[in-house]
Amino acid sequence: MESLVTANLKQRPLRSLVSVAGVALGVALIMLFTGLARGMSGDLQRRSSNVRAEIIFTRVGSSDNLVSSPANLSTKYVDKLKEIDGVAAAVPVVRYVYQGSGGLGFENFEGIDWDQYSALNDMHILEGRPPVGDSEVIIDETKARNSHTSVGMPLRLFGNRDYTVVGIYGPESGARVKMPIAALQSVLESGDKCSYIFVKAGNVDAETLARRIDEKLPGNKIQMTRDVFANIERSIPFLGVFLNVLVILAAIVSAVVVMLAMYTTITERTREIGILKAMGASRGYIVGVIEKEAIAISLMGLVVGFIVSVTAGLFIHRFYGLFFEYGWGWASVAACIGLLGGALGALYPALRASSLDAVSALSYE
Repeated sequence: MESLVTANLKQRPLRSLVSVAGVALGVALIMLFTGLARGMSGDLQRRSSNVRAEIIFTRVGSSDNLVSSPANLSTKYVDKLKEIDGVAAAVPVVRYVYQGSGGLGFENFEGIDWDQYSALNDMHILEGRPPVGDSEVIIDETKARNSHTSVGMPLRLFGNRDYTVVGIYGPESGARVKMPIAALQSVLESGDKCSYIFVKAGNVDAETLARRIDEKLPGNKIQMTRDVFANIERSIPFLGVFLNVLVILAAIVSAVVVMLAMYTTITERTREIGILKAMGASRGYIVGVIEKEAIAISLMGLVVGFIVSVTAGLFIHRFYGLFFEYGWGWASVAACIGLLGGALGALYPALRASSLDAVSALSYE
């Protein structure tokens, strides 16, 4: 039977390749999108986990994951927070989101006071110097490596404004691009405003300090940093729904492509099927031949899909700086989808072939 399956695949190589490509497309879609979702959320979580403040103070209605927060919080709260017993430091931050380089994805940058922010998060300038002027920015090591940017080179922000990179910092923390807070406030026309304030606890635990802040400054949002950054992937709206829909679509694509290929196979090989039945081939044998051919196609599509997804992920990361993280869990899902989709897609053509009348099949032209 194995030689018959191989012969069937070789007889129509173009159709076999198209079928393999259809299965590979479904597998690659699952791997790329789930890998991108995991990679970007994981990258954001790693950078956010380097924030050493225990509390995030902001306005009610601001983003819970701080991916995009409007500058609607008065910086006057900084002095008020410092007056509260137990507050060791209060550092305001302005965050702005913009379209990523090459028009793919989104990036963000922050307006900060470098001396306060670096002291809070134990950060250092690795090359160059901190930003001072309104047209100066600093970037982290990953941004410098992915964008092939070094000190002294321009960096375009806001879509049409060029800023000079004056320093590279580490370790990565928060947004990869940072500029003086006054400069960003001026561009956004949000003087004396910030997106949120990082609060560092001193001689008191974070929970007690949070209660004190709520008593002194009621009506604002007080969040524990560990809660906000615990699982950023869960805070992305409808990400789970999107991934589930993607899996279903991939299964449908794989099943339909294989079904069409196998159905065409039955039509083209009606006479051969009649010969097999005349020689005593059972219905189970014929179904087995067609299903084995479909599984062989699915296995080849599975391998091609994995290769395409890894290659595409490396290419996108190299040229656009997006991160991909592939896990065994989603790889197993993609494998099951590819194999089951192919097997189920071939089931109807297989049953139809096994039910053909031998005499009618032999007389088929």
